[in-house]
Amino acid sequence: MSARPEVRVSVVGAAAAAVEVREEWSEAEPGWRLALHVTFTGEEAADGSVLVEAHVRGADDPWWLIPGAFYGENRPAGNARAFPRFEIGAGTPEQHAALVSDAWEFRADRAATPAVFAWAGPRRGGVALAAGETSALGLTGLGLAHDAEWGDATVSLRFPYREFPVTYYGDARPRPADVATYRFTPGETVVVDLRVFSLDPSRHAYAPILRALRAEAAPRAPQNPWVDVATAADLTADGLLTWHYDPDPGVLLETVGFDRELTGRDGLTVDRQAMHVGWVSGIPWAYALLAHGLRTDRPDQVEAARRVVDFITASLSPSGTFWGVWYRDHGWTQSWTELKRGLHSRTLAEATLFLVRAQALDPHGQWEHAIRSNLDVVTGRQRADGNLGSVHHADTGEVLSWSGASGLTWIAALVEAADRDERYLPAALAAGRYYERFVDREFIHGAPEDVDLAPTSEDGYAAVMAYVALHRATGDAHWLDVARRAADWMLTFRYSYDVSFPARTLLGAYDFRTRGADNASPSNQHLHAYGLVCTAELRELSAALGDPHYAERADETLACFRQFIAREDGDFNAYRGMVSERYYQTACFQPKGMLLTLSHAWSVGVTLLACEQTLAD
Repeated sequence: MSARPEVRVSVVGAAAAAVEVREEWSEAEPGWRLALHVTFTGEEAADGSVLVEAHVRGADDPWWLIPGAFYGENRPAGNARAFPRFEIGAGTPEQHAALVSDAWEFRADRAATPAVFAWAGPRRGGVALAAGETSALGLTGLGLAHDAEWGDATVSLRFPYREFPVTYYGDARPRPADVATYRFTPGETVVVDLRVFSLDPSRHAYAPILRALRAEAAPRAPQNPWVDVATAADLTADGLLTWHYDPDPGVLLETVGFDRELTGRDGLTVDRQAMHVGWVSGIPWAYALLAHGLRTDRPDQVEAARRVVDFITASLSPSGTFWGVWYRDHGWTQSWTELKRGLHSRTLAEATLFLVRAQALDPHGQWEHAIRSNLDVVTGRQRADGNLGSVHHADTGEVLSWSGASGLTWIAALVEAADRDERYLPAALAAGRYYERFVDREFIHGAPEDVDLAPTSEDGYAAVMAYVALHRATGDAHWLDVARRAADWMLTFRYSYDVSFPARTLLGAYDFRTRGADNASPSNQHLHAYGLVCTAELRELSAALGDPHYAERADETLACFRQFIAREDGDFNAYRGMVSERYYQTACFQPKGMLLTLSHAWSVGVTLLACEQTLAD
C-alpha cells in the first residue's frame, strides 16, 4: 500500500476553542478509514464545523473530480452557459460573480458519490477524500482549492457543509455563500467517519475507488421499483401515445404538463409545441414505441411511430441531413445553438442511429434514403484527423464548429449502417481514433445542445455507445478498453447512494430512491434517466469483459426509473404513463425534493427503450 496521505483536522467557529478531536485510523482496500471522535468540552453550547483537509504539493496544473459535479476546470473558457469554473488565481469578487474561482465548496448531495479527488498535474499523483452524504453533524461538504503562491492543491470535507465562494443555483446569477454549522452541547461526543485515498498519476485512478465505495453503499440503499419491466413498458408506451403523440402532423411533443387545465398567459396549454429529430424527442423514442407496438401487437402504437418517423424523414435539410427542430408555428429549423442555421451533430446522429434500428424492424424506402443521405454527407465532411464536426450549416453543409465531442454519436450510426456502404466503417474507425483523446483526458463534452461545451453524463452515454459499437464491429481489444474507460467515466455521474429528502417534499413523501440515477451535468444539476439509452451497450460491455459490473449498473438505473412512472391518473399528480425529466436531489433550480411537473417525450421514451431492450434479452 502507498504512503498514507497527510490529513489536517481543524474545528472552525465559536466552538473551536472547546473541541477535542481524536483520530482513529485503520487500513481499508482501497485507502484508509478515519474515524474522528469529536468531543465538546465547553460549558455552554456553541456553533462550529469540523474541517478535514489533504494537500497535494507542487500542483502547478491541478486536475479535480467531484463525481457528477466537477471535472477539471469544469467549465471551458468561453463556454456559452455559465456554471462553476476553476481557474488558478481567480479570487476576486468580480470573478466569483462570474462563477469563476480558485476555490470551491459544495453540498455533498450535488455529488453522485460524496468524494473529492485532486491530482497535482499530468502524470502526477494525488489524493482523495470521501464521506457519507450526511454525518452526525449534518449534510457533508466537499471542497477543492488551489494556492497559487505555494502551488498546493487541497481537497476538503466539511461537517456540516459550506457552499463557497458563492452558491450555484442553475443559472448565471450566483447566490450568496451558504454556511451551515452544528451546535455542540457540553459533554457531547460525536463520531464522523471518512475515507482517505492516495492516487496514482492516472486520471482514471478514481475508477476502482468509486467502484469500491458503490459496493459498500449499495447494501445500505435497497432499490424500490414500483412496477416490473413489462408493466413499465406498457405504461410508458401508452404515455407516449396518449400524451405526447399528435397525429397532426405526426409528432411527439417534447413536453406536456401534468396539470391538463394549466395554461400560459396566452391561454394556451403549457405543452411544448415542438419536436427535435432526436435527443429530447423524435426518432429514438418513436423507435421504442415501434418496438413495443410490434412486440405486443398494438397497431395504434405502430402507426403512430411510423407517422413520426415518416414526418421527420420526409423533410431533410438542404444540406442533406435532418433538420434540428420542428415548431408548430414555423416548421423545421435549426438546433438549439447560437450558431445561425446550425444543426447539432449529436442530435442528428442519434436520430440516424435509431432510424437504422427502426429500419431493421420495419423497412421503408423513405427511411432508407434518409439514412444514406445523412451518413453520406457527414462522411463527406469528415476532417482528415477523423473529426466529424459538431455543428453543421443547414443550407450549405459547412461545419460551423469542430469543438467538443458531439460527433461521437455518428460512430455508432456508421457502424450499424456499415453494410450499406464501404466508406462507413473506415469513417467510424477514424472518428474513434480522433474522439478517443476525450476519453483519455477524462473530459468528454459537447453532447447536449443546451449546455454548449460542458462535460455531461450524455457525453458518457455517447462514448459508451460509440466504442462498444467499434468493438462489436472489429473485435479489437483496444476499442473494448476505450469502451470500459468511457463507461467508468460515465458512471461517475451515477448516484451510488440514496439522497436523504425532507419528509414533506414530494420525493421524500414517496421515498424516492436515488441509487442508479444520474446527475445530468455540473451545469444542469438534477437527476435524470437518460442513462437508460445505453442499457444494451452496458450489458454488451459486461459480456465482452467477463465483468458483471456494467450490466449491474444498467439494471440499477432501470430499477431506479421504474419509480415515478404514473401508474394511474392522479398518481403523484400526473396522468397514467407520464414521466418527469427532473428529480431535484439538491438545491439547484428548485428546492431539494421537488419534481418537475412536466412529462418529457424522451423521459418516457428512454424508459420504454430500456424496458424493450431488457425484455428482448
